[in-house]
Amino acid sequence: MSNSKAQQLVRIALLAAAFAAAAGCSSGKLETKPAAEPLFFPPPPAPPRLQYLTRLSSQLDLGGQDSAFRSLVFGQETEESHLVLKPYGLSVHAGAVYVVDTRGGGYGVFDLAAGRTRFVRPAGPGRLRKPINISIDADGTRYLTDTERNQVLVFGSDDRFLRAFGQDDDYRPVDVLILGERLYVTDIAHHRIVVLDKASGEIVDTFGSVGSDPGELFQPTNLALGPEGQIYVTDTGNFRISVFTPEGEFVREIGQIGTVVGQFARPKGVAVDRERRVYVVDAAFENVQILAADGTPLLFFGGAGNGPGGLNLPTVVKIDYDNVDYFRQYADPSFEIEYLVLVASQFGANKVAVFGFGRQRDDARPRRRPERTGGGG
Repeated sequence: MSNSKAQQLVRIALLAAAFAAAAGCSSGKLETKPAAEPLFFPPPPAPPRLQYLTRLSSQLDLGGQDSAFRSLVFGQETEESHLVLKPYGLSVHAGAVYVVDTRGGGYGVFDLAAGRTRFVRPAGPGRLRKPINISIDADGTRYLTDTERNQVLVFGSDDRFLRAFGQDDDYRPVDVLILGERLYVTDIAHHRIVVLDKASGEIVDTFGSVGSDPGELFQPTNLALGPEGQIYVTDTGNFRISVFTPEGEFVREIGQIGTVVGQFARPKGVAVDRERRVYVVDAAFENVQILAADGTPLLFFGGAGNGPGGLNLPTVVKIDYDNVDYFRQYADPSFEIEYLVLVASQFGANKVAVFGFGRQRDDARPRRRPERTGGGG
Protein backbone atom coordinates (compact mmCIF):
# COMPACT_ATOMS: atom_id res chain seq x y z
CA MET A 1 0.00 0.00 0.00
CA SER A 2 1.35 3.46 -0.89
CA ASN A 3 2.10 6.01 1.83
CA SER A 4 -0.51 8.37 0.40
CA LYS A 5 -3.25 5.73 0.55
CA ALA A 6 -2.21 4.70 4.07
CA GLN A 7 -2.46 8.33 5.14
CA GLN A 8 -5.90 8.52 3.54
CA LEU A 9 -7.07 5.51 5.55
CA VAL A 10 -5.79 7.02 8.79
CA ARG A 11 -7.63 10.24 8.01
CA ILE A 12 -10.77 8.21 7.23
CA ALA A 13 -10.62 6.61 10.67
CA LEU A 14 -10.48 10.07 12.21
CA LEU A 15 -13.37 11.24 10.03
CA ALA A 16 -15.46 8.24 11.11
CA ALA A 17 -15.20 9.47 14.68
CA ALA A 18 -16.13 12.97 13.55
CA PHE A 19 -19.20 11.68 11.68
CA ALA A 20 -20.35 9.83 14.80
CA ALA A 21 -19.86 12.92 16.96
CA ALA A 22 -21.81 15.07 14.52
CA ALA A 23 -24.70 12.60 14.50
CA GLY A 24 -24.78 12.10 18.27
CA CYS A 25 -22.93 13.46 21.28
CA SER A 26 -19.25 13.89 21.93
CA SER A 27 -18.85 10.21 22.84
CA GLY A 28 -20.03 9.21 19.36
CA LYS A 29 -23.21 7.59 20.71
CA LEU A 30 -26.79 8.55 19.91
CA GLU A 31 -28.41 8.65 23.33
CA THR A 32 -31.65 10.48 22.64
CA LYS A 33 -34.14 9.85 25.41
CA PRO A 34 -37.03 7.65 24.20
CA ALA A 35 -39.63 10.25 25.22
CA ALA A 36 -37.73 13.27 23.91
CA GLU A 37 -38.52 15.39 20.90
CA PRO A 38 -38.47 13.62 17.50
CA LEU A 39 -35.06 13.00 15.95
CA PHE A 40 -34.64 14.83 12.64
CA PHE A 41 -31.87 15.08 10.07
CA PRO A 42 -30.45 17.59 9.50
CA PRO A 43 -30.79 18.87 13.08
CA PRO A 44 -32.38 22.24 13.82
CA PRO A 45 -32.41 24.98 12.78
CA ALA A 46 -32.12 23.51 9.26
CA PRO A 47 -35.42 22.36 7.68
CA PRO A 48 -35.88 18.62 8.35
CA ARG A 49 -35.79 16.12 5.49
CA LEU A 50 -35.56 12.84 7.42
CA GLN A 51 -37.05 11.61 10.70
CA TYR A 52 -36.09 8.51 12.64
CA LEU A 53 -39.35 6.62 13.18
CA THR A 54 -38.75 3.27 14.87
CA ARG A 55 -36.86 0.00 14.59
CA LEU A 56 -37.64 -3.59 13.63
CA SER A 57 -35.81 -6.06 15.85
CA SER A 58 -38.42 -8.33 17.42
CA GLN A 59 -42.14 -9.06 17.70
CA LEU A 60 -42.37 -6.27 20.27
CA ASP A 61 -41.64 -3.70 17.57
CA LEU A 62 -44.76 -4.71 15.62
CA GLY A 63 -47.17 -4.50 18.54
CA GLY A 64 -48.60 -7.95 17.79
CA GLN A 65 -51.07 -9.82 19.98
CA ASP A 66 -48.44 -11.03 22.43
CA SER A 67 -46.40 -7.83 22.59
CA ALA A 68 -47.92 -6.66 25.87
CA PHE A 69 -47.31 -10.04 27.51
CA ARG A 70 -43.74 -10.21 26.24
CA SER A 71 -43.08 -6.66 27.41
CA LEU A 72 -44.24 -7.71 30.87
CA VAL A 73 -42.01 -10.80 30.84
CA PHE A 74 -38.87 -9.36 29.24
CA GLY A 75 -39.23 -5.77 30.43
CA GLN A 76 -37.42 -4.66 27.30
CA GLU A 77 -35.98 -6.21 24.17
CA THR A 78 -32.87 -8.32 24.62
CA GLU A 79 -30.48 -9.87 22.10
CA GLU A 80 -32.23 -13.20 22.71
CA SER A 81 -35.62 -11.74 21.82
CA HIS A 82 -34.42 -10.38 18.48
CA LEU A 83 -35.85 -12.15 15.45
CA VAL A 84 -32.60 -11.80 13.51
CA LEU A 85 -29.21 -12.03 15.22
CA LYS A 86 -26.85 -10.66 12.55
CA PRO A 87 -28.66 -8.98 9.65
CA TYR A 88 -27.20 -8.16 6.28
CA GLY A 89 -29.63 -7.90 3.38
CA LEU A 90 -33.26 -6.87 3.43
CA SER A 91 -36.15 -6.58 1.03
CA VAL A 92 -39.71 -5.28 1.22
CA HIS A 93 -42.58 -7.11 -0.47
CA ALA A 94 -46.36 -7.21 -0.08
CA GLY A 95 -46.49 -5.47 3.28
CA ALA A 96 -43.64 -7.42 4.86
CA VAL A 97 -39.96 -6.73 5.55
CA TYR A 98 -37.58 -9.65 4.91
CA VAL A 99 -34.23 -9.57 6.72
CA VAL A 100 -31.40 -12.03 6.02
CA ASP A 101 -29.65 -13.46 9.10
CA THR A 102 -26.05 -14.38 8.23
CA ARG A 103 -25.63 -16.09 11.60
CA GLY A 104 -28.99 -17.84 11.79
CA GLY A 105 -28.95 -19.49 8.37
CA GLY A 106 -32.24 -18.04 7.20
CA TYR A 107 -34.35 -14.91 7.03
CA GLY A 108 -36.79 -13.19 9.33
CA VAL A 109 -40.11 -11.80 8.16
CA PHE A 110 -41.76 -8.79 9.79
CA ASP A 111 -45.36 -8.94 8.56
CA LEU A 112 -46.52 -5.35 8.94
CA ALA A 113 -50.14 -6.02 8.02
CA ALA A 114 -50.61 -8.93 10.44
CA GLY A 115 -48.35 -7.52 13.16
CA ARG A 116 -46.51 -10.83 13.38
CA THR A 117 -43.04 -12.20 12.77
CA ARG A 118 -41.67 -15.53 11.60
CA PHE A 119 -38.25 -16.98 10.85
CA VAL A 120 -37.52 -19.18 7.84
CA ARG A 121 -34.58 -21.58 8.21
CA PRO A 122 -34.47 -23.90 5.18
CA ALA A 123 -33.21 -27.46 5.54
CA GLY A 124 -32.12 -30.17 3.12
CA PRO A 125 -30.93 -29.08 -0.34
CA GLY A 126 -32.07 -25.52 0.36
CA ARG A 127 -30.05 -25.16 3.55
CA LEU A 128 -28.35 -21.78 3.78
CA ARG A 129 -24.76 -21.66 5.00
CA LYS A 130 -23.95 -17.95 4.84
CA PRO A 131 -26.84 -16.05 3.30
CA ILE A 132 -26.11 -12.41 2.52
CA ASN A 133 -28.78 -10.67 0.43
CA ILE A 134 -32.35 -11.25 -0.68
CA SER A 135 -34.41 -9.94 -3.61
CA ILE A 136 -38.09 -10.73 -4.11
CA ASP A 137 -39.84 -10.83 -7.48
CA ALA A 138 -43.32 -9.48 -8.14
CA ASP A 139 -44.81 -12.98 -7.77
CA GLY A 140 -43.16 -13.47 -4.37
CA THR A 141 -40.27 -15.67 -5.54
CA ARG A 142 -37.25 -15.11 -3.28
CA TYR A 143 -33.65 -15.07 -4.54
CA LEU A 144 -30.95 -15.34 -1.87
CA THR A 145 -27.18 -15.15 -2.29
CA ASP A 146 -24.96 -17.48 -0.26
CA THR A 147 -21.21 -16.81 -0.17
CA GLU A 148 -20.32 -20.22 1.29
CA ARG A 149 -22.38 -22.23 -1.19
CA ASN A 150 -21.36 -19.82 -3.97
CA GLN A 151 -24.89 -20.00 -5.28
CA VAL A 152 -28.08 -18.03 -5.74
CA LEU A 153 -30.88 -20.01 -4.06
CA VAL A 154 -34.47 -19.69 -5.21
CA PHE A 155 -37.49 -20.08 -2.92
CA GLY A 156 -41.18 -19.84 -3.73
CA SER A 157 -43.66 -17.39 -2.26
CA ASP A 158 -44.45 -20.13 0.29
CA ASP A 159 -40.76 -20.17 1.38
CA ARG A 160 -40.19 -23.63 -0.13
CA PHE A 161 -36.85 -24.29 -1.81
CA LEU A 162 -37.10 -24.54 -5.60
CA ARG A 163 -33.59 -24.62 -7.08
CA ALA A 164 -30.05 -23.25 -6.85
CA PHE A 165 -28.02 -21.45 -9.51
CA GLY A 166 -24.24 -21.72 -9.80
CA GLN A 167 -21.76 -24.58 -9.66
CA ASP A 168 -18.01 -25.23 -9.65
CA ASP A 169 -17.33 -21.80 -8.20
CA ASP A 170 -18.85 -19.97 -11.19
CA TYR A 171 -19.13 -16.92 -8.98
CA ARG A 172 -19.20 -15.80 -5.36
CA PRO A 173 -22.48 -13.92 -5.16
CA VAL A 174 -23.05 -11.10 -2.68
CA ASP A 175 -26.16 -9.41 -4.07
CA VAL A 176 -28.79 -10.17 -6.69
CA LEU A 177 -30.95 -7.70 -8.61
CA ILE A 178 -34.07 -8.72 -10.54
CA LEU A 179 -34.64 -6.93 -13.85
CA GLY A 180 -37.18 -8.44 -16.21
CA GLU A 181 -36.16 -11.99 -17.08
CA ARG A 182 -32.59 -11.54 -15.88
CA LEU A 183 -30.76 -11.63 -12.58
CA TYR A 184 -27.76 -9.37 -12.01
CA VAL A 185 -25.31 -10.79 -9.49
CA THR A 186 -22.25 -9.16 -7.91
CA ASP A 187 -19.35 -11.62 -8.16
CA ILE A 188 -16.95 -10.41 -5.47
CA ALA A 189 -14.36 -13.10 -6.25
CA HIS A 190 -13.95 -12.23 -9.93
CA HIS A 191 -14.67 -8.48 -9.64
CA ARG A 192 -17.55 -8.45 -12.12
CA ILE A 193 -21.30 -8.52 -12.60
CA VAL A 194 -22.74 -11.83 -13.75
CA VAL A 195 -26.05 -11.80 -15.64
CA LEU A 196 -28.22 -14.92 -15.32
CA ASP A 197 -31.31 -16.09 -17.12
CA LYS A 198 -33.96 -15.94 -14.40
CA ALA A 199 -35.63 -19.19 -15.41
CA SER A 200 -32.63 -21.44 -16.07
CA GLY A 201 -29.85 -19.78 -14.10
CA GLU A 202 -27.54 -19.94 -17.11
CA ILE A 203 -24.93 -17.19 -17.43
CA VAL A 204 -25.94 -15.02 -20.39
CA ASP A 205 -23.53 -12.12 -19.93
CA THR A 206 -20.87 -10.58 -17.68
CA PHE A 207 -19.47 -7.09 -17.42
CA GLY A 208 -16.80 -5.32 -15.43
CA SER A 209 -13.25 -6.53 -14.85
CA VAL A 210 -10.71 -6.15 -12.08
CA GLY A 211 -9.15 -2.70 -11.87
CA SER A 212 -9.70 0.88 -10.78
CA ASP A 213 -10.24 2.63 -14.12
CA PRO A 214 -13.76 3.85 -15.01
CA GLY A 215 -15.97 0.82 -15.68
CA GLU A 216 -13.63 -1.55 -13.84
CA LEU A 217 -14.53 -3.08 -10.48
CA PHE A 218 -12.77 -4.27 -7.35
CA GLN A 219 -14.80 -6.31 -4.87
CA PRO A 220 -18.30 -5.23 -5.94
CA THR A 221 -20.89 -5.94 -3.27
CA ASN A 222 -24.36 -4.40 -3.48
CA LEU A 223 -26.78 -3.41 -6.24
CA ALA A 224 -29.67 -1.04 -6.83
CA LEU A 225 -31.90 -0.15 -9.76
CA GLY A 226 -32.33 3.54 -10.55
CA PRO A 227 -35.59 5.07 -11.82
CA GLU A 228 -34.03 5.49 -15.28
CA GLY A 229 -33.33 1.74 -15.47
CA GLN A 230 -29.60 1.98 -14.79
CA ILE A 231 -27.78 -0.36 -12.42
CA TYR A 232 -25.91 1.09 -9.45
CA VAL A 233 -23.03 -1.06 -8.18
CA THR A 234 -21.27 -0.54 -4.87
CA ASP A 235 -17.65 -0.86 -5.96
CA THR A 236 -16.45 -1.40 -2.40
CA GLY A 237 -12.76 -1.97 -3.13
CA ASN A 238 -12.62 1.19 -5.24
CA PHE A 239 -14.57 3.27 -2.68
CA ARG A 240 -17.23 4.40 -5.15
CA ILE A 241 -20.56 3.70 -6.81
CA SER A 242 -20.32 2.67 -10.47
CA VAL A 243 -23.35 3.05 -12.73
CA PHE A 244 -24.02 0.82 -15.77
CA THR A 245 -26.77 0.27 -18.31
CA PRO A 246 -28.50 -3.14 -18.19
CA GLU A 247 -26.33 -4.07 -21.20
CA GLY A 248 -23.19 -3.45 -19.14
CA GLU A 249 -22.14 -0.12 -20.63
CA PHE A 250 -20.40 2.12 -18.12
CA VAL A 251 -22.25 5.41 -17.48
CA ARG A 252 -20.55 7.21 -14.60
CA GLU A 253 -19.11 6.85 -11.12
CA ILE A 254 -19.98 8.54 -7.85
CA GLY A 255 -17.58 9.18 -4.98
CA GLN A 256 -14.05 8.15 -4.15
CA ILE A 257 -11.91 7.32 -1.13
CA GLY A 258 -11.56 10.35 1.07
CA THR A 259 -12.13 12.20 4.29
CA VAL A 260 -14.92 14.61 3.44
CA VAL A 261 -18.67 14.23 3.05
CA GLY A 262 -19.42 12.74 -0.36
CA GLN A 263 -16.44 10.40 -0.19
CA PHE A 264 -16.34 6.87 1.19
CA ALA A 265 -14.30 4.61 3.46
CA ARG A 266 -16.24 1.32 3.36
CA PRO A 267 -19.29 1.67 1.12
CA LYS A 268 -21.85 -1.13 1.34
CA GLY A 269 -25.54 -0.85 0.52
CA VAL A 270 -26.89 1.50 -2.14
CA ALA A 271 -30.42 2.68 -3.01
CA VAL A 272 -31.87 5.27 -5.39
CA ASP A 273 -35.15 7.14 -4.96
CA ARG A 274 -37.50 8.35 -7.70
CA GLU A 275 -35.75 11.73 -7.83
CA ARG A 276 -32.39 9.98 -8.43
CA ARG A 277 -31.07 10.78 -4.97
CA VAL A 278 -28.47 8.12 -4.14
CA TYR A 279 -28.25 6.59 -0.66
CA VAL A 280 -24.94 4.95 0.28
CA VAL A 281 -24.24 3.04 3.50
CA ASP A 282 -20.73 3.49 4.88
CA ALA A 283 -19.82 0.81 7.43
CA ALA A 284 -16.72 2.72 8.58
CA PHE A 285 -18.58 5.96 9.29
CA GLU A 286 -21.63 3.97 10.49
CA ASN A 287 -23.95 6.28 8.65
CA VAL A 288 -25.81 6.73 5.37
CA GLN A 289 -24.97 9.51 2.94
CA ILE A 290 -27.51 10.99 0.53
CA LEU A 291 -26.05 12.29 -2.72
CA ALA A 292 -27.46 13.98 -5.79
CA ALA A 293 -27.29 12.05 -9.06
CA ASP A 294 -24.02 13.81 -9.92
CA GLY A 295 -22.48 12.89 -6.56
CA THR A 296 -23.04 16.22 -4.80
CA PRO A 297 -23.49 15.49 -1.07
CA LEU A 298 -26.90 16.46 0.30
CA LEU A 299 -27.18 14.96 3.79
CA PHE A 300 -25.90 12.21 6.05
CA PHE A 301 -27.74 10.48 8.88
CA GLY A 302 -27.31 7.75 11.47
CA GLY A 303 -24.19 7.43 13.58
CA ALA A 304 -22.81 4.85 16.01
CA GLY A 305 -24.96 3.86 18.98
CA ASN A 306 -27.98 1.94 20.25
CA GLY A 307 -30.19 4.95 20.80
CA PRO A 308 -32.83 6.14 18.34
CA GLY A 309 -31.36 6.37 14.86
CA GLY A 310 -28.14 4.62 15.87
CA LEU A 311 -26.37 2.27 13.45
CA ASN A 312 -23.83 -0.44 14.27
CA LEU A 313 -21.88 -1.77 11.30
CA PRO A 314 -24.69 -0.95 8.85
CA THR A 315 -24.95 -3.00 5.69
CA VAL A 316 -27.93 -2.36 3.43
CA VAL A 317 -30.34 0.49 2.76
CA LYS A 318 -33.72 0.13 1.04
CA ILE A 319 -36.30 2.69 -0.05
CA ASP A 320 -40.00 1.84 0.23
CA TYR A 321 -42.89 3.94 -1.06
CA ASP A 322 -45.62 1.34 -0.43
CA ASN A 323 -45.80 0.94 3.35
CA VAL A 324 -45.70 4.50 4.66
CA ASP A 325 -49.13 4.13 6.28
CA TYR A 326 -47.86 1.46 8.68
CA PHE A 327 -45.29 3.88 10.09
CA ARG A 328 -47.12 7.19 9.89
CA GLN A 329 -48.09 6.83 13.56
CA TYR A 330 -44.43 7.36 14.51
CA ALA A 331 -44.04 10.59 12.54
CA ASP A 332 -44.16 13.97 14.20
CA PRO A 333 -47.42 15.78 13.32
CA SER A 334 -45.34 18.55 11.78
CA PHE A 335 -43.60 16.17 9.35
CA GLU A 336 -45.05 14.75 6.12
CA ILE A 337 -43.48 11.42 5.06
CA GLU A 338 -42.91 10.78 1.36
CA TYR A 339 -41.22 7.37 1.62
CA LEU A 340 -39.47 5.06 4.06
CA VAL A 341 -35.74 4.43 4.34
CA LEU A 342 -34.78 1.15 6.03
CA VAL A 343 -31.20 0.47 7.16
CA ALA A 344 -29.93 -2.90 8.44
CA SER A 345 -27.15 -3.11 11.05
CA GLN A 346 -25.19 -6.24 11.91
CA PHE A 347 -24.89 -5.38 15.60
CA GLY A 348 -26.69 -3.38 18.26
CA ALA A 349 -30.32 -2.94 19.21
CA ASN A 350 -31.54 -1.42 15.94
CA LYS A 351 -31.42 -4.43 13.63
CA VAL A 352 -33.47 -2.50 11.07
CA ALA A 353 -33.75 1.25 11.64
CA VAL A 354 -36.75 2.86 9.94
CA PHE A 355 -36.58 6.49 8.83
CA GLY A 356 -39.07 8.63 6.95
CA PHE A 357 -37.99 10.97 4.16
CA GLY A 358 -40.17 14.03 3.62
CA ARG A 359 -40.54 17.62 4.66
CA GLN A 360 -42.01 19.81 7.35
CA ARG A 361 -45.58 20.96 6.76
CA ASP A 362 -45.95 24.60 5.79
CA ASP A 363 -48.12 25.33 8.84
CA ALA A 364 -45.86 23.47 11.28
CA ARG A 365 -44.58 25.12 14.44
CA PRO A 366 -40.81 25.49 14.97
CA ARG A 367 -39.03 22.39 16.29
CA ARG A 368 -36.82 22.04 19.34
CA ARG A 369 -33.57 20.10 19.29
CA PRO A 370 -33.94 16.59 20.81
CA GLU A 371 -32.60 16.14 24.34
CA ARG A 372 -29.45 14.06 24.53
CA THR A 373 -27.64 12.41 27.40
CA GLY A 374 -24.15 11.12 27.96
CA GLY A 375 -22.12 14.18 27.02
CA GLY A 376 -22.11 17.44 25.17
CA GLY A 377 -24.03 17.96 21.95
